[in-house]
Amino acid sequence: MAFLVLPLAGLLVRAPWSTLPRRLSEPQVLEALRLSLVTASVATVVCLVLGVPLAWLLARTDFPGRRLLRALVTVPLVLPPVVGGVALLLVFGRRGLVGQWLESAFGFSLPFTTAGVVVAEAFVAMPFLVIAVEGALRAADVRYEEAAATLGASRFTVFRRVTLPLVAPGVLAGGVLCWARALGEFGATITFAGNFPGRTQTMPLAVYLALETEPEAAIVLSLVLLAVSVLILVALRDRWVGAAA
Repeated sequence: MAFLVLPLAGLLVRAPWSTLPRRLSEPQVLEALRLSLVTASVATVVCLVLGVPLAWLLARTDFPGRRLLRALVTVPLVLPPVVGGVALLLVFGRRGLVGQWLESAFGFSLPFTTAGVVVAEAFVAMPFLVIAVEGALRAADVRYEEAAATLGASRFTVFRRVTLPLVAPGVLAGGVLCWARALGEFGATITFAGNFPGRTQTMPLAVYLALETEPEAAIVLSLVLLAVSVLILVALRDRWVGAAA
């Protein structure tokens, strides 16, 4: 416990509490916070749109290669984020597999843009959502879905009116975890999107930059991320306690 708690305690002890309000109101801090909140929220929406159907596919259907697909979904969890950023560059960069087509067809390039931040965050955060939603789907009682199907409801209607309400707590928990992971993403973001203030410099990148020049500012930014993490833990506490019980 000391090993886990002491670093956090050190952050609180060394925080410049007397100058905290002034530092939090600095333009670069507010800009990094705004960008982090926006990109993490957009990345979470992307993960919900793509991840919920993928979780349903893994939980409700049986097809060849399902185990392999589930393993591939969890790869970003164990892949070093910097490697993920390099992989994104090789696919979406100007000379990448998809990026060169985007460049030639639409004149659009993802790397080193705000959209690139969203892509990097979604790539590393989506497994948290998929795992949470898949677990909720496997725990849900399929008899309600079968009953709706026997009454003539289409598969989409069953999914929208029965399945989603049943697994809504799991989707919410997965979405919150996904958002938190996107908010704290560093390695893939700096590799794929760079560190440009106002455009790609999120809170973790601002912490890294401030640590080299102004350690007190880095502590303030770290406190903001720590507060967000604590709020997320409090929000999900009832779900985890209920699951443990």
